[in-house]
Amino acid sequence: MAVTSQQIADLAGVSRGTVDRALHNRGRVSPEVAARISRIAEELGYRPNILGQALSRSRQDIKLGVILQSAETPTIQDVARSVHQMGTELQRSGVEMLLRTVSGLSTVEVLRQIDELVEAGIKGLAITPNSDPKLTQRIDGLSQEGIPVVTLNSDIPNSQRICYIGMDSYRAGQTAAELLHQMLPSGGKVLPMTGHLNNTAHNNRLNGFLDTFCGSLGNIELLPAQPCFDRDDYAREITLHLLQAHPNLSVIYVVSNGQQGVCHAIEEAGLKGAVRVIAYDLNAPNRRLLQDGSLSFVLDQGAFEQGTRPLQILYNYLLYQESPPRETIYTDIQIYARAQGRECRQKNVEASFRYFGEKRCHYI
Repeated sequence: MAVTSQQIADLAGVSRGTVDRALHNRGRVSPEVAARISRIAEELGYRPNILGQALSRSRQDIKLGVILQSAETPTIQDVARSVHQMGTELQRSGVEMLLRTVSGLSTVEVLRQIDELVEAGIKGLAITPNSDPKLTQRIDGLSQEGIPVVTLNSDIPNSQRICYIGMDSYRAGQTAAELLHQMLPSGGKVLPMTGHLNNTAHNNRLNGFLDTFCGSLGNIELLPAQPCFDRDDYAREITLHLLQAHPNLSVIYVVSNGQQGVCHAIEEAGLKGAVRVIAYDLNAPNRRLLQDGSLSFVLDQGAFEQGTRPLQILYNYLLYQESPPRETIYTDIQIYARAQGRECRQKNVEASFRYFGEKRCHYI
């Protein structure tokens, strides 16, 4: 009886996908694991060329679709780069990746692109969704048609997607609130700035933040949240207006994009350093803003993993019937601060990390 890749996987304690990658030199396998798989295959008398040809034939019809909304934002651009990188790697296994992008959040455009991708023959879809019920219904329809869906960056937990990969946005909001408590031990006035009203991730970051303050505001005054729809020009105008209306504003908490507009407005008003900003995602613009002192803290969500992991999961799901390890796969919440002045902040900041289970702060 011919030796199967599943037998090798069972003996090596790995998945069939890992065995395939190791035996066909397709990367993403540590040297130690690859050596163990090779040794087991040799001991069992495995003939990789025979199975390799069969696997190659099974992959010929596999197309994976990816739809990224808010494609104009730096973070989603980082996600797109990692999607392209994974697409190139999967191409060596005969898998075609079809990427579509949308500026802002547009259910109409996303539904149109889903139809185009289905017509093109995709077998699985990775998508950054919004909370529109029409999109939820379409994702459920894809599932019923046998096309698995993975959500990334933002989620629709009540849909039939097979899993979500991204930040635990509610917990991130809690972490931001604890940071704020450490930043304002004597209290102060705080403005939350939101993004798109139908973006689940933005809403969860805000809700986690607000719920943490529930019943324990102390001397902190929260102003009503202001939506900027991921636009720096809107964020700048809102900030300039509120700085005039509230000259004693202490902190702006930006749950979405728009932080560049916020920082520019603060600098225009001559309040750089006096009004502090908490934002998300360590992309190139935010790194510069953090290094020059415009941002106080950045909570990063792991854009690279959000681009690569969904395609890996769809690949293994379709080819090897491997279900995702969990329904929600959270990327690590990494917290970044400016290196200058780290000594005076480190004690209080790391106390908040211990409270939420974070390992440490990264200083840049």
